[in-house]
Amino acid sequence: MALEIAPGKTRIGWIGTGVMGSSMCGHLLAAGYQSTVYNRSRSKSKPLVDRGAIEADSPKKVAESSDIVFTIVGFPADVREVTLGAEGTLAGSRAGSVLVDMTTSEPALAREIFEAAKAKGVDTVDAPVSGGDIGAREARLSIMIGGEKAVVERLDPLFQLMGKTIVHQGPAGAGQHTKMVNQILIATNMIGVCEALLYGYKAGLDLNQVMQSVGSGAAGSWSLNNLGPRMIAGNFEPGFFVEHFLKDMGIALAESRRMNLALPGLALAEQLYRAVAAQGLGRKGTHALLLALAQLSNVDWKKSSP
Repeated sequence: MALEIAPGKTRIGWIGTGVMGSSMCGHLLAAGYQSTVYNRSRSKSKPLVDRGAIEADSPKKVAESSDIVFTIVGFPADVREVTLGAEGTLAGSRAGSVLVDMTTSEPALAREIFEAAKAKGVDTVDAPVSGGDIGAREARLSIMIGGEKAVVERLDPLFQLMGKTIVHQGPAGAGQHTKMVNQILIATNMIGVCEALLYGYKAGLDLNQVMQSVGSGAAGSWSLNNLGPRMIAGNFEPGFFVEHFLKDMGIALAESRRMNLALPGLALAEQLYRAVAAQGLGRKGTHALLLALAQLSNVDWKKSSP
């Protein structure tokens, strides 16, 4: 019998309560879903626990107490550990439960998890997201989903609480492939956004006024309109970590090599972001690329005038 999803009936598990995960789980909690949470750093789960979530000691314990378990962690190795490890969610899952990985991870790993779970009668979905911390807070994420159609449709009430654009892309791994398309688009776009603002700054323009002219025209983009004001204000705190973006670009480059694709723009972006990390900015937001480009031209972005 298909699992009925409704507040007060469906028990939710959540693993990964970082910049985005905390907000996403918070929306489910606010809607009345009993939630069990786990994070390696317990302090990051405390705001959710203070709102009524139950804290578990391991991913396995989360799964034992849940009908549907969501994960959004850092790297593919983390996904493998929290899902397939001895203390992972699959070990604690029973037939009929669902595992939903919202981490940006490897398509091949999503398919591996799908097959391992299927053998135990457990359903899985890969559902990476785009929209950063703002989209997570405002429940306006784009959710790209891979998995069996019937399972994805059943989960829709939960996805609707977290996102605005929710699209089933195909079988297991298709959500991750779609997220790679998203990251490739962002990677080269961010070069343009940062170079343009650096140019305007060096030319002595008022960048806030520049934004009024270019933000709503053909040159406008999500990155420009959402991250541009942060750059101008000198705020490089993360909506999405540089080190995680490097991970994503690495996955996309590996997949492109497997498909015999030459993607020189992506390769350039990856190298520039390696420079960002080398300058000690790996835990800053992706828009910190501006600081690395400014250093190439010996421009001090902190100054109030060029």
